[in-house]
Amino acid sequence: MIPDFIFETSWEVCNKVGGIYTVLSTRAATLQTLLKDKTVFIGPDVKPDNPDFLEEKTLWHDWKKQMLQKLGLPVRVGRWNVPGQPLVVLVDFQSLYAKKHVIYFEMWEKYGIDSTVGYGDYDESCMFAYASGMVMESLYNFLKGGQTPSPRVIAHFNEWTLGMGLLYVHSHVPDIATVFTTHATSVGRSICGNGKPLYSHLESYNGDQMAQELNMVAKHTLEKKAAHHADCFTTVSEITGTECEQLLDKAQDIITPNGFEADFVPKGAAYSRKRTAARKALIKVAERLTGTSIPDDAFLISTSGRYEYRNKGLDVFIESINRVRQANPERAIVAYILVPAWMKGAREDLQERLQQKKAGKEPLYAPFYTHELVQPNTDPISDYLYYLDFTNWQDEKVKIVFVPSYLHGDDGIFNQPYYDLLIGMDLTVYPSYYEPWGYTPLESIAFHVPTITTDLAGFGIWAKHSGKGAKKGAEKRAETNLGVEIVKRTDDNYFEVAEAIKKTILARLTESKEQLLERQEAALSLSEKASWTHFIHYYLEAYAIALKKDSKKSRKQNKNSIKL
Repeated sequence: MIPDFIFETSWEVCNKVGGIYTVLSTRAATLQTLLKDKTVFIGPDVKPDNPDFLEEKTLWHDWKKQMLQKLGLPVRVGRWNVPGQPLVVLVDFQSLYAKKHVIYFEMWEKYGIDSTVGYGDYDESCMFAYASGMVMESLYNFLKGGQTPSPRVIAHFNEWTLGMGLLYVHSHVPDIATVFTTHATSVGRSICGNGKPLYSHLESYNGDQMAQELNMVAKHTLEKKAAHHADCFTTVSEITGTECEQLLDKAQDIITPNGFEADFVPKGAAYSRKRTAARKALIKVAERLTGTSIPDDAFLISTSGRYEYRNKGLDVFIESINRVRQANPERAIVAYILVPAWMKGAREDLQERLQQKKAGKEPLYAPFYTHELVQPNTDPISDYLYYLDFTNWQDEKVKIVFVPSYLHGDDGIFNQPYYDLLIGMDLTVYPSYYEPWGYTPLESIAFHVPTITTDLAGFGIWAKHSGKGAKKGAEKRAETNLGVEIVKRTDDNYFEVAEAIKKTILARLTESKEQLLERQEAALSLSEKASWTHFIHYYLEAYAIALKKDSKKSRKQNKNSIKL
């Protein structure tokens, strides 16, 4: 059962702040191939000059006037500037703040959501979510016109942040079938972020009770109600499904794993040029920062992602690099932490050095980070680097560089997008403790860069299963053992994980160019199994589940109407 239209919304539509941006933007091309211009993404209008957004001012002109005049919501219509260029509606939801208490009362009265205990990003998320629901209702009525029967429409909501939008559609437009995807439960993420053991104690946790303890009742309740009222509830991995069943009291209807689009990866000679340029830029910045000379064949390692110090294994990464340093390897290594943090902007002293022809003979002060941190004394990464006494001096073969900026191509130091730097790495490391899927290692192997991850990451579990039986025989290791190294991680084996990563890095240092090429090819081969060409069928099945359930719901409503 194929929908006539798909409305999909996320805070990260045309707004790159996390992994969901990659999920949606890379899936867009495949959806365009299947349903040309029948998928409409809905995002927040938060950037007046948004390079991700290509506005088409004449498209749906009458509808835009209705949105502004009848609902007081300014919208812009255009296309997302990614492969496939799907249709996008960006909504300015600021006017809803004046009606916030009315909206929250509606959600309390209908669904028992107590928004008075919400804080942080709760209000902003809910106002945008509610606006998304209003956009969907209005656009549905506009597009269906006088059609009989009405078009089959899917409304897809991502994460708790869009939960209120789903509940709006559930209440106001029951003819639209709803899909809700939990990429990570709010309570599960908070349990891990607060240093509590998740996996060994999962069966003993009650989601509602933990939400009270962690002071996040509003977010949790909103997420739970959205999951229970959706026509189809999906999660991104087996490990997240288990978490949802325990903490949200709701098993997923289907797992929808995150794929990747090969259009983002350069090929052939273009790949070689990009890799050479990336390595040159990475080494140059490290040289200017540390005041040292770094050989062209230095082994480049990185980790990246959201700044969740424990959850993403950033602490383990630094510990692993420190152990490599203590082993005193013969080959030069530069490790990069590409994690956005609270920073002021690019370092002026580093910018000045980058304009010079030579690196300089002395390191800059604090020769670890490329951008000025707002509070370096309380930054966990910076603090641990000082604690371990990283100096980045000339006589140290192992150097570490913290890049606390989003890499959109305008950071003031590299001025290159993240992917254009990722392609220059020899190895990436993602020792995650809490990782429902794990886009970063998937992106890595898609760019032919071998990676290390853990079996607590959804991607790690998938990669482990996908590699079974790939190659047999003692002389032929499994494909995932070439492109992806999967380290066992538990609630309390921190140091064992760090030691395992250290050993893997040291082993890779001595491999030949032929062995590196073999690993790169294996990484690419595995990534192709995770392309949207293969994974889109999970979403089509989710849509079919939602439409079928919605159809039954509509028949039941019609039957009840006849009785009245």
